Amino acid sequence: MSLVERNVSAELAHNQATKLGMADVVDYLADVLGRRLVAYIGGVSNTRTVARWASGENTVRGDEAIANLREAYEAAYLITRRDSPEVAKAWFVGLNPQLGDLSPAEALREGSRKEVKSAVRAFIAGG
Repeated sequence: MSLVERNVSAELAHNQATKLGMADVVDYLADVLGRRLVAYIGGVSNTRTVARWASGENTVRGDEAIANLREAYEAAYLITRRDSPEVAKAWFVGLNPQLGDLSPAEALREGSRKEVKSAVRAFIAGG
């Protein structure tokens, strides 16, 4: 993937993550990452809450949770544009040296969204 293609993909991912409703964001993440991981990133312990978010029955509460889920969407979207959902899930749960050996899921939960954005872009660029 060329630099131009990566930039277009990054812009598209950002636009999608920003414009989509939270139910769509959560539904996509649940499909790619699974409900348990989405619950962790969203700061809840119950996967039923994720199912309710995805269906629109309940709304995601809290600016941090919303921002973390939108950033997770952007990262997952970028990865799945060139790799499988399994690769995206592995990236989210694997220890990442760019994140001080935290997993991206942990880093998001701790609010390190900028760092996760840099790490996913490095992953995509590294091919």
